[in-house]
Amino acid sequence: MTFDPFRDFEERGYLRNLYGSKDVAAVKALEQKSFKKNLKSAIDALATTQFIEYKHILSIHKTLFGDIYPWAGEDRLATAPALNITKGGYDRMFAHPRDIRRAGEYAAYRGQDLSFMHEQPGEVMGLLAHAHPFLDGNGRTIMVLHAELAYRAGISIEWKQTDKVDYLRALTTELNDPGKGHLDLYLKPFIRSAIDRKQSISALKSLKGLGETQTSQDRLNRDSDRQE
Repeated sequence: MTFDPFRDFEERGYLRNLYGSKDVAAVKALEQKSFKKNLKSAIDALATTQFIEYKHILSIHKTLFGDIYPWAGEDRLATAPALNITKGGYDRMFAHPRDIRRAGEYAAYRGQDLSFMHEQPGEVMGLLAHAHPFLDGNGRTIMVLHAELAYRAGISIEWKQTDKVDYLRALTTELNDPGKGHLDLYLKPFIRSAIDRKQSISALKSLKGLGETQTSQDRLNRDSDRQE
C-alpha cells in the first residue's frame, strides 16, 4: 500500500513530487540523487551556523530535497497535521505533529551540549529520530545534522562499520525506551575522533542504503497510520 497522506497519489504522484511520478522506486532514486547533489551545501550552511535551531533542521531538509518535493522544509504540522504515526500499538514512538517543533528543538539543544553529545551520541540520535518532522527524508536529514553535532563535540561515528539491521533494532529500542542508553551501547564500538567536514561529506555519500530507515518511511508505507 503506497503512502499517500495527501490523498492525491493518482492525480499528483508519490508525495506530490515535482515530476508527478507514481513510480515510487524512481522517486526514491531521484531523492538520493538530490541528496548527494545538495549534501555539501547543507553541511556548508550548518558550518556557518553558530547555534542550530529548529528552523535549521527545516532548512537542511529543504536544501537536500527541494529538487524533488514542493513541501521540502515543511514539517508534518504543515503537511499532514492530523497524521499521527503509530506502529504495533505504539503511538509515542514519533512526535505528534503538534509536538514536532518542541521535540526537534530539544534534540538540537541536547546535541549542542558538547559533553552530552560526546558521551551520548546515540541518545541524541534517538531524540532527533523521535521528532520525525517530515513525510520523507527524515533519516538523511538527521544523519547530516548528527554528523555536524558530532564534529563539534570532537567525535565521529564510523557508520560504514555498523550493521543496518542491528542499528535499526537499537534505534527502535531507543525510541520505545528512551534515555536508557540502548543506542549509545550499540554505537560505542564505532565512535572515533572527529573527521573534518569534507570527510563527512564523502562518508555520507558512500553509505549504501542511506535513506529512510525501517523505523520511519518503511513503517509508514507498510503499516496502518492512525489519524487523530
